[in-house]
Amino acid sequence: MASKRPPRVIVTKIGFDGHDRGSRAIAACLRDAGMEVIYTSPWQQISAVVKLAIEEDADVIGISSLATDHLIVPKLMTALREAGLDDVQVIVGGIIPHKDESMLVNSGVAQVFHPGTSLGEVAEQVRILTDKRRGLRGENKHELC
Repeated sequence: MASKRPPRVIVTKIGFDGHDRGSRAIAACLRDAGMEVIYTSPWQQISAVVKLAIEEDADVIGISSLATDHLIVPKLMTALREAGLDDVQVIVGGIIPHKDESMLVNSGVAQVFHPGTSLGEVAEQVRILTDKRRGLRGENKHELC
């Protein structure tokens, strides 16, 4: 029997980047796709995001970056591992130079989205990553639309 709980996604910005138009669009898209979205205000500390991921039993954390705050995502990945949240899938989107993409992936980021990625593609990938997380945890997959 498939789990009835829809994907639970945190959409946030870490560091000092306050540009949140893109993260708001992603949050709305995922909510409209039937996902549970926990949207935070900009300027979140890594420790706060980890705490929220634990409290909300998040499947996916989406980080938006339009400045250089994607460079601190490896610290988030380390903090998640230290908290025992290795299975939480992390995606990063925004203005991410291609030269920085391998650094993000090597730190454990599941997916990097660049400008021009369709909202539908992001939602589809979040569903796939949710299934991956739930598979790692031994949970049943949710039913896809």
